[in-house]
Amino acid sequence: MAGEKKQGLQLLDFWVSPFGQRCRIALAEKGLPYEYLEQDLGNKSELLLRSNPIHKKIPVLLHDGRPVCESLIIVQYIDEAFAPASLLPSDPYARAQARFWADYVDKKLYDCGTRLWKLKGEAQAQARKEMVEILKTLEEGALGDKEFLGGDAFGFLDLVLVPFTSWFLTYERHGEFSVEKECPRLAAWAKRCGERESVAKTLSPPEKVYEFVGGLKKRFGIE
Repeated sequence: MAGEKKQGLQLLDFWVSPFGQRCRIALAEKGLPYEYLEQDLGNKSELLLRSNPIHKKIPVLLHDGRPVCESLIIVQYIDEAFAPASLLPSDPYARAQARFWADYVDKKLYDCGTRLWKLKGEAQAQARKEMVEILKTLEEGALGDKEFLGGDAFGFLDLVLVPFTSWFLTYERHGEFSVEKECPRLAAWAKRCGERESVAKTLSPPEKVYEFVGGLKKRFGIE
């Protein structure tokens, strides 16, 4: 019937987006089937603009035609809407801590990484310093001596951060530093996460991410 909303789950996304990859990992962890709808961000679809009229960004999860926007909100919606809730910790304090660190990742990591490959000279050197500080803060404050960011098991905070591990190579090459050397425990955590099926089948190969950023630099006229 014309105008009928599609039932089930659809994800409006872009292949290299670490924010969209969070949602894909969450859906995989829950074993939920969904329709993946790749978006052209240079020519945004009517569905995307209609589904996220405020920000006009991916990712957007459509559940029986109803949109849920913003990746952290989408992941928490997936966890709550499809029992059993297993991604976020059951303890309220641990849940609050997971949300705190997720907010830290979103406020710090992506912006700093973008400045790292966009800028040159002193500004790039400052971005490099900030990136190392951010990663060390995550290593000490969020990971500590645990196997995973939430404790003994892979969970919400792991899937929030792990998509950025595909970008580490790009950050390293532009910032001329080594994540493994600066943050060995965080690098070991990234490898553990990468062995998980939901992560391995979702993350973009680091070299492809580096090539993608190289394409952006050419488009923006950045030498």
